Order: sequence, then C-alpha cells, then structure tokens
Amino acid sequence: MWLMRTSVSERRALLAAFAGYGLDGFDFMVYTFVIPTLIALWGMSKAEAGYIASATLLTSALGGWGAGILADRFGRVRILQLTVLWFAAFTFFSGFTQSYGQLLLTRALQGFGFGGEWAVGSVLVAEIVEARHRGKAAGLVQSSWSFGWGAAALGFWAVSVLCPPDIGWRVLFWVGVLPGLLIVYIRRRVAEPAIYLELQLRRAVRTGGFLDIFRARLIGTTLWATLLSTGMMGAYYSVTTWLPTYLETERHLSVGDRTGYLLTMIVGSFVGYLTSAWLSDALGRRRCFMLFAGCAALLVLAYTRMPVSGGMLLLGFPLGFFVFGIFSGMGACFAELFPSAVRCSGQGFCYSGGRAIGAACPALIGAWSTRVSLGESIAMLTVGAYAMVMLAAWALPETRGRVLGAGAGAAA
Repeated sequence: MWLMRTSVSERRALLAAFAGYGLDGFDFMVYTFVIPTLIALWGMSKAEAGYIASATLLTSALGGWGAGILADRFGRVRILQLTVLWFAAFTFFSGFTQSYGQLLLTRALQGFGFGGEWAVGSVLVAEIVEARHRGKAAGLVQSSWSFGWGAAALGFWAVSVLCPPDIGWRVLFWVGVLPGLLIVYIRRRVAEPAIYLELQLRRAVRTGGFLDIFRARLIGTTLWATLLSTGMMGAYYSVTTWLPTYLETERHLSVGDRTGYLLTMIVGSFVGYLTSAWLSDALGRRRCFMLFAGCAALLVLAYTRMPVSGGMLLLGFPLGFFVFGIFSGMGACFAELFPSAVRCSGQGFCYSGGRAIGAACPALIGAWSTRVSLGESIAMLTVGAYAMVMLAAWALPETRGRVLGAGAGAAA
C-alpha cells in the first residue's frame, strides 16, 4: 500500500490533517441534524435555518483566505493550530445560545476557523507528500469528512434516545470542543514542510504577496479554480444542509430511519473519497472532476424523485460516492496550480471564494421551498452547480504529477 512507502513526517502530517478535517466535519454537520429540533423549539423558519448555514459558510470563506495568507507568512503548522482552536471553541459556545440571533452569531464566528483548517491542512499535506502520491494523500484527508459526518449522525441518534430535545442539541455542540485536543499532537509531532522553510530562507514570503494570484500570470487560473469550487460547494451544500430535513418533512421518516439513510450515504462517501483519490492520480484531476460531476447530477435527480419504497435507500450509497468523492482531487489540484510563495493564499481564496458563493444555496433552497417542494429546490440548484464544475474542469490545465518546489507550482 502506498501509505507504507511514506516517511514518518509524511504520515504525521497526514494524521494531523485527517483528524483536523474529520473533527471539522463533525462540528459543521451537527447543525444540519438539529435544524428540525430548533424549528420546533424556537419556531425558527426554514429560511432562518438556511441563513445560519449560509452565514457560517460566508465567514468560512473569509477564514479560509485569511488563514491562507497567514500560513504563507507565518507557517502552515502554526496557523493550522489556530484554526482548530477557533472552530472548536465557537462550536462549544453554540451549545449555550438561547435564540436564533445568538446562534447565528456563534455559528458565523465558528466559520472563520472551519474555513481556515482545510485551506492550511491541505497545503501542508500537498507540500510534504511526494507528487506520485499527492492525489491519494489529499483524497485520504478529504475522506475524514465522512468520519466526522458519521459521528454527527450517530451522536444525534444517541442524544435523541438519551436526552430530551431541548438538551440533546446542546450536548452535540458541547462535544464539539474536543477537537481542541488535536493541537497538542500538532505542536509536538508535525513540522513545517521543507518547501516552506526554503522559502523563508530565500525571503520569498513577503507582505502583499497574496495579491499575485490576481496578476496577469495567475488571474485566469484563480477565476476558473474559484468557479470549480463554487460548483462543487453549491451542489454539496444544497444536498447536505437540507437532507435531514427533507427526509423528515417530505419523506416522513423517523429518527432511526433517517439515521439509516444517512449512514448509507456516509459509507458511500467514504468509498467515493478513496476511489476518487486513486482515480485523480490514475486518470488526471480534470477527467475525474467531470466524471463525478455528471454522475452526481443524475443521482440527485433520481434521489429526489424516487419513492421511498422504490429503492431510494439503495441510491444513498452511490449518491454519497459521487457527491463527496468529487472533492478528493481538489486539494492536490489547487496546490499544483499555484507557486509556493502564494500556494496557501491561492488555494484558500479559490476554495473559500467558491464556498462564499455556494453559501447562498442553503438560503435559496430555504426560500424556494415555500413555493416548490424542498426536493425540487435541491435538485434544481444541484444540477446547475455541477454544470459549472464540468465547465471549469474543462478550462483548467491538467496538473497531475506536477513537482512542487520553492518556485514550482505555477499554472501553465
């Protein structure tokens, strides 16, 4: 197995990024499970629930770019610790909120750390792992989201059984403080990539360098990569934010049945992440993106129209496989598109810019669901988003196998 051929430093970076992103996934996804509870307890509307999700995504976009700029200047490892501490603390504080406005504030603040963790962790892995395994390594880190999502689903089921509704949702947020313990491991075990240390010695990291991603040499790459991210994020958030509510309100499933449906999708997502990670190295980044986007769009249309008794549960596995698996090649691809001096800045901006625009989708679906069904709203936005992915993937250069160094990684 390729992991056995990696060095100790590579495995430590992989473990730190894997754990950080998985815990990130738990802290973000718990909110999607408690939306129906908060609607019942606080009288919150679907539109307001969507606004909270969108606010978190908007601030995560700012956090992702900001963390990328800081990581290019102060180091990947140091800023990774800061982002983990930030999102863990504000997830914990969310458990003490008493109103819609208070939860909107704490979730918006949580978003800064949530967005920054991926931007920094993915570059850390891309710069440490050798080129031939970079796609697989990035996909492995991405697959940890499945573990975080699965933990959120099982946690929601557990608190639904053990706690009254007005306490259970708070417990889920309080548990979100645990990622803070990851900082201890990162401080003791993870070192800065040699590429970054070389840049420091050459004084290549400079104030204002992040603006290079908007200059003539890189602006086209920046815009197309942002569009790619926008399509992926818009589709992803359209499905995941509202899926628990869709299964309850339009499919009329119990907590136990909903958990089963979601776990089927989560298992599919994990297999999809690992498969896509391998394919991104075998087929190339662009072909893998287009393949997964087309299949995901067709599956979302089928999932939102098939009757519960007609095999909808079985569709959950391939739906998770393609909707989530498409992200595996993104970390490697974005790292390969930008030179080392602005790698975190470029990756953070493109990923976070897509997240900021895609953040409108949960709110749009919440608003549109007052006129058409929730399932139809999800399907319309998702298909449009995957069309963006296919267009952007076609326009971007193929970067598979590109060697990263102190001056490498610039877009062709």
